Amino acid sequence: MKTPVANPPAVSHALRCIHCGAKEERPGPAFRCSHCAELLEVVYPAWSGAPREFALRLKEIWKERKASPLPENSSGVWRFRELLPEVEARHMATMGEGNTPLLSLEKCARSLRLPHLLAKHQGMNPTGSFKDTGVSLAISMARSAGFSCVCCASTGNTSASVAAYAARAGLKSVVLLPAGQVASGKLAQALEYGAQVLELRTDFDGCLKILHEVVRHFPACLLNSVNPYRLEGQKTMAFELMEQVDWRAPDHVIVPGGNLANGSALGKGFLELRELGLIDALPKLSIIQAAGANPLVRTMRENDGRELVRVNPETKATAIRIGNPASWRKAVAVLKSTGGACEDVSEDEIAKAKAELGADGVGCEPASAATLAGLKKLVRSGFVKPGETVVLVLTGHILKDLDYMRESQNVSLGPIEAEAVEVIKVLERTEQLGTLEKSHAKN
Repeated sequence: MKTPVANPPAVSHALRCIHCGAKEERPGPAFRCSHCAELLEVVYPAWSGAPREFALRLKEIWKERKASPLPENSSGVWRFRELLPEVEARHMATMGEGNTPLLSLEKCARSLRLPHLLAKHQGMNPTGSFKDTGVSLAISMARSAGFSCVCCASTGNTSASVAAYAARAGLKSVVLLPAGQVASGKLAQALEYGAQVLELRTDFDGCLKILHEVVRHFPACLLNSVNPYRLEGQKTMAFELMEQVDWRAPDHVIVPGGNLANGSALGKGFLELRELGLIDALPKLSIIQAAGANPLVRTMRENDGRELVRVNPETKATAIRIGNPASWRKAVAVLKSTGGACEDVSEDEIAKAKAELGADGVGCEPASAATLAGLKKLVRSGFVKPGETVVLVLTGHILKDLDYMRESQNVSLGPIEAEAVEVIKVLERTEQLGTLEKSHAKN
């Protein structure tokens, strides 16, 4: 008979400023340091004195939970709760988030001569984006703190996630969106889940600035990624990925960069796994931005990450159309601690990469495709070498941005006569065009 594995002790957490290092006992509504106004991060002081058995037993515990029907065990976030802030099960808001597939990209791999090219598809989360892992934890923390209302500013994915998880948790949700700048599918999600949606005549950065003022006077919990608990949920993708590759870290992990919380969260997750001895080496974590919305790229190139270079963002990849990213300082730290790169890619490069992923049977929203476009540049520069293992993080589902596909793909032939001979003519013509394209590509 198998002896049950005892759970490691619960680990308490603290909030610490990422800039001056001060501890914040009671954070304000904007989750900023009361000394220098920088962002906060979650730290776990007890880890430094944790017994070796704490780390050694985690892998077995997490594996056993996969077979459990309990919501807190089947969740790809809460299954890893030993490395998260403690939350009572009754406060957990979960829809089985996480548990996303790791897919091989065979055609893309052959094209780039990278035999070990994989995609971690976070678009397979309940509301279709990576935001669900962070929002699950942040809403649970808000619920346990007694909030009845949560709020966010969004380019679309956060609003959908916040609205859905708030509905599951029995909370009211308020969403501020930049008017005319959010894909219709994402807007429809927020409305469907019952959020109070307000479209403002400004961009995302303007919405977030206004929301900071709102929460000073209105009792709602801010759920944007300035909330450090969002990143704690999002870091669990690093844990799940390591399980999927049998705890052997890939050489590279590449993520798209908008508000820069996701790359920051994944880097934090990998660093914590190494600190606990669960992995021996860190992957190089690289961040890819659109050329028209590239504040981190410019910051790294122009002053080596010392001071943010803000930009007026413009890109069709709406999920990363952000010019004043809140988590830039955290992202710089991750780039430097993991040895990652930071690149930007054009609109045409994003569109081409999106089509190439689709040819591999893997659909995603435009921002996700920036990872493949960036990988091509990193291969050409020699930063990514032949034979290295690369994981692209795809952050959003293909159906998130149907507007983009309608604008960029003019593939409709219009209605034809309902006769087999007409269908065959079209198929033959298409086949001939494909042969010509292959011939031109070889030449």
